[in-house]
Amino acid sequence: MQYVDKWRAVAAATGPADRAAAEEGVCLAYRTAGLAEPERIVWADSPRAAVAVVRSLDDPGRSVRDEVRTRAWAEERRRIHDELGPTGWAELWSLTGARLWDTTRALAERIRTGVVDAPAVQDTADTADTSDVTARETEIRLTLLDAVLGQHDAAWLCAFDGRSDRLQGLATVAAHAGWWWPYEKSVVICERPAELHRDEAGRLDRGDGPALEFPDGFALYAWRGMPVPADFLGGLTSLTPQRIRSEENAELRRVMLEYYGYDRYLAESEAQPVHRDETGILWRIALDDDEDVAMVEVVNSTPEPDGSHRTYWLRVPPTTRTAKEGVAWTFGLQAEAYEPVRQT
Repeated sequence: MQYVDKWRAVAAATGPADRAAAEEGVCLAYRTAGLAEPERIVWADSPRAAVAVVRSLDDPGRSVRDEVRTRAWAEERRRIHDELGPTGWAELWSLTGARLWDTTRALAERIRTGVVDAPAVQDTADTADTSDVTARETEIRLTLLDAVLGQHDAAWLCAFDGRSDRLQGLATVAAHAGWWWPYEKSVVICERPAELHRDEAGRLDRGDGPALEFPDGFALYAWRGMPVPADFLGGLTSLTPQRIRSEENAELRRVMLEYYGYDRYLAESEAQPVHRDETGILWRIALDDDEDVAMVEVVNSTPEPDGSHRTYWLRVPPTTRTAKEGVAWTFGLQAEAYEPVRQT
């Protein structure tokens, strides 16, 4: 667990990079791979800026990502796999890298998508292909393939921590900086995010600003993991049922409903109950171009200290036909199998 906690912190680290330490790590990674140290190291304030810098470099040489990262990782994985055997390797991975893999992979993919979609990513010189969006995006995607993910390689570096000296250079860069691009003669390294906001599931999440922001202003906006436009969040505080219903984008409408509250929406939109039984009341919200939202209203049978009974709203599948079926579903049961002896 010490390695998991260490690398989880690395993956989530924000603030200025330790440039001297990161550059030492780069040089060590080159030497370990049998390469001459790069002639120059250039810093950028975000992956978006780094892509622009890479595309403007004059004769950086070929990419050496395979030698520096991919080959080293593959050979060390093979060595440890042979040492531990298939079962031992699977256990090691499950206790280390697997615990970080989903969140770091998702974050890296969101950054890639954000870089490709960012209109400011283009050559620093005047080029003829800026009007060709498809060609520009293809070039950016190819440039992103040359990147070593630094702190966002935390999952697999976690698995090798304490077991491989060969990856020390990569680990040092990851611990002190963001993404980097290794070429024969030049290296481009980017700063870590200035801000990172995530929910309890590790998804990008912020209701009043960018969920991820780099020092140069490159930012990603998200609500519980779902990408949203930068100007979308500002309108959440003034939502009305009419505004929610008029939203044409089904995914953004779901975000609005979550923020506004399903129970509040039901109350203020004059929704009608579709079924009542001893367990509660089933409500349904019909949404254009989207599946219905079904909620079961239940009352806690255990009184509060003041003698009142609290009402809860349970989100259930849109195919739910009765309140009892919905409540049973929350317990993983069929309606006919749900016969509580005592309700609390």
